[in-house]
Amino acid sequence: MLDIEGTTTSLDFVYKVLFPYARSHAQQFLKQHASSSDVRADIGALRQENFAEMRQDLSPPALRNDTPAAEAESLAAYLEWLMACDCKSTALKSIQGKIWEEGYRSGQLRSQVFDDVPRALRRWQQQERDVCIFSSGSVLAQRLLFAHTTAGDLTAYISGYFDTTTGAKVDALSYRKIACGLQRSPSEIIFISDVTAELDAAKSAGLPTLLSARPGNRPQPATTHPRVRSLDEVFSAQALP
Repeated sequence: MLDIEGTTTSLDFVYKVLFPYARSHAQQFLKQHASSSDVRADIGALRQENFAEMRQDLSPPALRNDTPAAEAESLAAYLEWLMACDCKSTALKSIQGKIWEEGYRSGQLRSQVFDDVPRALRRWQQQERDVCIFSSGSVLAQRLLFAHTTAGDLTAYISGYFDTTTGAKVDALSYRKIACGLQRSPSEIIFISDVTAELDAAKSAGLPTLLSARPGNRPQPATTHPRVRSLDEVFSAQALP
């Protein structure tokens, strides 16, 4: 089971391409799609989050609804604030995925994965190993990213996708839910991520873990999780099957 940013995809692509695209297109997207039922559901969830943050004195941008244009403008400002805080908001991730979907369809976006990723996915499929993704990005965003890479459509190699609707990535219960959903023992699922807090949660749920040590990844605390520099090293790592 793979994380995305820092594991299959560089942080630079996420923070210098995807996030800026979402920021620059958010207001126009909200103006065009505000009447859509699924977007309205996202907006409702954002309003609940915004209210909770105001009660916690976190000073988020205020949301307006006096006119459609004012609502779209205030929501776009709030989305930008959430992104700047690197919040793992499910509603934020849902709207981001919808914005990126338009970017991929128009050809303005093409995703990037590390060179070893397509090679590893093909190899694991040949070895009859199932691959799934667990990312804070929405399932829609995950599917889009792997469908539109510069190396081609990689979705045929991926059997499942999980996001924050399953639970937080730093919560051991999320990994137990995933194992249950996959009908696998936790010990059969290797989780690879660049964040030790996520690996700690997975390990406490019984999953073997590997720390992705890619160039450009954020420094992590000292850890006992085995490190891999590429997916080519996964099954050569110590203590793994």
